[in-house]
Amino acid sequence: MRSIPMAQVWPGLLSGAAAGAAGTSALNVLGYLDIAVRGRASSTTPERTVEAMARLFGLTVPGSGDVLANRLSGLGALTGYAAGIGMGMILGLAYAWGWRPRLLVVMAVATVLALVGTNGPMTVLGVTNPLTWGVVGLISDLIPHLGYGVVTAVVLHYLYPQALPAAAVERAEATEPA
Repeated sequence: MRSIPMAQVWPGLLSGAAAGAAGTSALNVLGYLDIAVRGRASSTTPERTVEAMARLFGLTVPGSGDVLANRLSGLGALTGYAAGIGMGMILGLAYAWGWRPRLLVVMAVATVLALVGTNGPMTVLGVTNPLTWGVVGLISDLIPHLGYGVVTAVVLHYLYPQALPAAAVERAEATEPA
Protein backbone atom coordinates (compact mmCIF):
# COMPACT_ATOMS: atom_id res chain seq x y z
CA MET A 1 0.00 0.00 0.00
CA ARG A 2 1.40 3.37 -0.97
CA SER A 3 1.95 6.12 1.55
CA ILE A 4 -0.17 9.27 1.32
CA PRO A 5 1.61 12.49 2.29
CA MET A 6 -0.04 14.52 5.04
CA ALA A 7 -0.20 17.41 2.57
CA GLN A 8 -2.99 15.43 0.88
CA VAL A 9 -4.60 13.89 3.97
CA TRP A 10 -5.36 17.15 5.79
CA PRO A 11 -7.07 18.76 2.79
CA GLY A 12 -9.14 15.59 2.42
CA LEU A 13 -10.19 15.56 6.06
CA LEU A 14 -10.93 19.28 6.16
CA SER A 15 -12.75 19.35 2.82
CA GLY A 16 -14.70 16.30 3.93
CA ALA A 17 -15.62 17.97 7.21
CA ALA A 18 -16.88 21.06 5.37
CA ALA A 19 -18.78 18.90 2.88
CA GLY A 20 -20.30 16.84 5.70
CA ALA A 21 -21.36 20.01 7.53
CA ALA A 22 -23.02 21.33 4.36
CA GLY A 23 -24.70 17.97 3.79
CA THR A 24 -25.93 17.89 7.39
CA SER A 25 -27.43 21.34 6.92
CA ALA A 26 -29.23 20.11 3.80
CA LEU A 27 -30.51 17.05 5.68
CA ASN A 28 -31.82 19.25 8.50
CA VAL A 29 -33.48 21.73 6.11
CA LEU A 30 -35.25 18.91 4.27
CA GLY A 31 -36.30 17.27 7.53
CA TYR A 32 -37.70 20.50 8.95
CA LEU A 33 -39.40 21.25 5.62
CA ASP A 34 -41.13 17.86 5.90
CA ILE A 35 -42.24 18.75 9.43
CA ALA A 36 -43.61 22.11 8.24
CA VAL A 37 -45.38 20.73 5.16
CA ARG A 38 -46.91 17.62 6.72
CA GLY A 39 -47.40 19.07 10.19
CA ARG A 40 -45.78 16.05 11.78
CA ALA A 41 -43.96 16.05 15.10
CA SER A 42 -40.19 16.20 15.32
CA SER A 43 -38.49 12.84 15.67
CA THR A 44 -37.43 11.82 19.16
CA THR A 45 -34.99 9.18 17.88
CA PRO A 46 -31.91 11.38 18.41
CA GLU A 47 -32.76 11.86 22.10
CA ARG A 48 -33.64 8.20 22.53
CA THR A 49 -30.37 7.23 20.85
CA VAL A 50 -28.43 9.37 23.34
CA GLU A 51 -30.28 7.67 26.19
CA ALA A 52 -29.54 4.22 24.74
CA MET A 53 -25.85 5.07 24.23
CA ALA A 54 -25.60 6.40 27.79
CA ARG A 55 -27.09 3.14 29.13
CA LEU A 56 -24.76 1.09 26.92
CA PHE A 57 -21.70 2.88 28.31
CA GLY A 58 -22.97 3.03 31.88
CA LEU A 59 -23.30 6.81 31.85
CA THR A 60 -26.00 9.10 33.18
CA VAL A 61 -27.07 12.32 31.52
CA PRO A 62 -27.54 14.65 34.49
CA GLY A 63 -30.74 16.51 35.25
CA SER A 64 -34.44 15.82 35.51
CA GLY A 65 -37.61 17.11 33.90
CA ASP A 66 -37.11 19.89 31.39
CA VAL A 67 -33.37 20.17 32.11
CA LEU A 68 -32.82 16.51 31.20
CA ALA A 69 -35.08 16.76 28.15
CA ASN A 70 -33.19 19.84 26.95
CA ARG A 71 -29.81 18.14 27.45
CA LEU A 72 -30.95 15.06 25.55
CA SER A 73 -32.30 17.25 22.75
CA GLY A 74 -29.01 19.15 22.50
CA LEU A 75 -26.91 15.99 22.65
CA GLY A 76 -29.14 14.32 20.06
CA ALA A 77 -28.64 17.20 17.65
CA LEU A 78 -24.89 17.23 18.29
CA THR A 79 -24.63 13.50 17.54
CA GLY A 80 -26.32 14.18 14.21
CA TYR A 81 -23.78 16.87 13.35
CA ALA A 82 -20.91 14.64 14.49
CA ALA A 83 -22.20 11.78 12.33
CA GLY A 84 -22.68 14.00 9.26
CA ILE A 85 -19.31 15.72 9.58
CA GLY A 86 -17.59 12.42 10.39
CA MET A 87 -19.05 10.71 7.32
CA GLY A 88 -17.91 13.66 5.21
CA MET A 89 -14.42 13.26 6.64
CA ILE A 90 -14.44 9.58 5.65
CA LEU A 91 -15.31 10.58 2.09
CA GLY A 92 -12.64 13.29 2.15
CA LEU A 93 -10.07 10.76 3.30
CA ALA A 94 -11.11 8.48 0.43
CA TYR A 95 -10.49 11.42 -1.93
CA ALA A 96 -7.07 11.97 -0.34
CA TRP A 97 -6.28 8.30 -0.99
CA GLY A 98 -7.09 8.75 -4.67
CA TRP A 99 -10.71 7.56 -4.89
CA ARG A 100 -12.25 9.60 -7.73
CA PRO A 101 -15.46 8.05 -9.07
CA ARG A 102 -17.99 10.04 -11.04
CA LEU A 103 -20.03 12.58 -9.07
CA LEU A 104 -23.22 10.49 -9.21
CA VAL A 105 -21.36 7.57 -7.64
CA VAL A 106 -20.11 9.81 -4.81
CA MET A 107 -23.68 11.06 -4.30
CA ALA A 108 -24.97 7.50 -4.05
CA VAL A 109 -22.17 6.42 -1.70
CA ALA A 110 -22.69 9.47 0.54
CA THR A 111 -26.45 8.81 0.64
CA VAL A 112 -26.01 5.15 1.56
CA LEU A 113 -23.32 6.05 4.09
CA ALA A 114 -25.70 8.56 5.70
CA LEU A 115 -28.61 6.10 5.77
CA VAL A 116 -26.54 3.27 7.25
CA GLY A 117 -24.43 5.51 9.47
CA THR A 118 -27.44 7.06 11.17
CA ASN A 119 -30.19 4.45 11.01
CA GLY A 120 -27.82 1.54 11.63
CA PRO A 121 -26.79 2.50 15.17
CA MET A 122 -30.35 3.45 16.10
CA THR A 123 -31.58 0.07 14.86
CA VAL A 124 -28.82 -1.85 16.65
CA LEU A 125 -29.56 0.05 19.87
CA GLY A 126 -33.25 -0.84 19.57
CA VAL A 127 -34.35 2.79 19.21
CA THR A 128 -36.09 2.22 15.88
CA ASN A 129 -36.79 -0.43 13.29
CA PRO A 130 -36.97 0.74 9.65
CA LEU A 131 -38.96 -2.40 8.78
CA THR A 132 -41.91 -0.93 10.70
CA TRP A 133 -41.90 2.55 9.14
CA GLY A 134 -44.15 2.01 6.12
CA VAL A 135 -43.71 3.62 2.71
CA VAL A 136 -44.31 7.23 3.83
CA GLY A 137 -41.87 6.85 6.71
CA LEU A 138 -39.20 5.33 4.47
CA ILE A 139 -39.59 8.08 1.86
CA SER A 140 -39.55 10.83 4.50
CA ASP A 141 -36.27 9.33 5.79
CA LEU A 142 -34.75 8.76 2.36
CA ILE A 143 -35.28 12.28 0.98
CA PRO A 144 -33.25 14.17 3.64
CA HIS A 145 -30.48 11.55 3.44
CA LEU A 146 -30.46 11.90 -0.33
CA GLY A 147 -30.13 15.66 0.17
CA TYR A 148 -27.16 14.95 2.45
CA GLY A 149 -25.59 12.74 -0.20
CA VAL A 150 -26.03 15.22 -3.04
CA VAL A 151 -24.79 18.28 -1.14
CA THR A 152 -21.89 16.46 0.53
CA ALA A 153 -20.71 14.99 -2.77
CA VAL A 154 -20.95 18.26 -4.69
CA VAL A 155 -19.16 20.29 -2.01
CA LEU A 156 -16.40 17.69 -1.66
CA HIS A 157 -16.03 17.36 -5.43
CA TYR A 158 -15.45 21.07 -5.89
CA LEU A 159 -13.76 21.94 -2.59
CA TYR A 160 -11.15 19.18 -2.33
CA PRO A 161 -9.09 20.24 -5.39
CA GLN A 162 -9.08 23.84 -4.12
CA ALA A 163 -7.61 22.73 -0.79
CA LEU A 164 -4.67 20.84 -2.30
CA PRO A 165 -1.20 22.24 -2.94
CA ALA A 166 -0.74 22.92 -6.69
CA ALA A 167 1.51 19.87 -7.29
CA ALA A 168 -1.05 17.55 -5.71
CA VAL A 169 -3.83 18.97 -7.92
CA GLU A 170 -1.79 18.17 -11.03
CA ARG A 171 -1.25 14.58 -9.78
CA ALA A 172 -4.94 14.18 -8.92
CA GLU A 173 -6.07 15.44 -12.34
CA ALA A 174 -3.69 13.02 -14.03
CA THR A 175 -5.35 10.06 -12.25
CA GLU A 176 -8.98 11.22 -12.66
CA PRO A 177 -11.08 8.95 -14.95
CA ALA A 178 -12.10 10.37 -18.31
